[in-house]
Amino acid sequence: MPTPADLVTQLRAAARERRATRPRGPELASVEDLSGPGGLRLRRYRPADGLRPLLVFLHGGGFVFCDLDTHDRTCRRIALACDLDVLAVDYRLAPEHPHPAAVADATAVLRWARPAAVAGDSAGGLLAAAACLALRDEGSRLPAVQALICPNTDLTLTRPSIAEKGTGHGLDADALAVFVEAFVPDPAHRSAASPLHADDLAGLPTALVVTAEHDPLRDEGDAYARRLAQAGVTVRHRCEPGLEHGFIQGMDLTDPAAAAAHERIFADLRDLVAR
Repeated sequence: MPTPADLVTQLRAAARERRATRPRGPELASVEDLSGPGGLRLRRYRPADGLRPLLVFLHGGGFVFCDLDTHDRTCRRIALACDLDVLAVDYRLAPEHPHPAAVADATAVLRWARPAAVAGDSAGGLLAAAACLALRDEGSRLPAVQALICPNTDLTLTRPSIAEKGTGHGLDADALAVFVEAFVPDPAHRSAASPLHADDLAGLPTALVVTAEHDPLRDEGDAYARRLAQAGVTVRHRCEPGLEHGFIQGMDLTDPAAAAAHERIFADLRDLVAR
């Protein structure tokens, strides 16, 4: 069985291989690498000339792998399908940079870019949610929309779907435990770092929360959507039947159900992000 360090190394290598073979995605008017706050690497996608709303995108990868290139196709597709400028963030990764480094990076970019929306998949969903909480608490301007796709919201990994869907569905519970340990090494701090365990969720942006039936993170995403709604936040939530974690990342190429789910997400973003 690989050590946690070996697993992270293997996952990073596998991500590099996938991005070399996956289709590039649609051509856009402009794709530009930028330097953001603190020297963070950013990539801006513009589907056409002219002004349009900006969406900040935070990639998944268990807080330990993936980057601007692994999610390049996803960002291109969002930009074109939703007629949005997309700003992808190359936030710092664990274990080299444990919590709260990635949350601080996400928050800094939202504070700097002042986007209309923030979106993230998996670990990126947690970062999007946590950054919105941080901005709300400091009284800074919030994006109007937060789009959370198969989000991690509970770093305690205690929800029933962790055990129910934690083997044989693409994302294993053992790998999740490694990711969480790398991101928040001290178990005593994991609840406080989890958006689901925040005392108050009032005053947060309109939320799109999309979960998947066969995802170990399903229950915590569903629970976060419920808590947001209970706090008075406008929420659009669904659990996509038959799909696994990470379906937003290239599964449309081989699975018609995933492709249809992508189109529903694009339609949601077109509808929710004000022009």
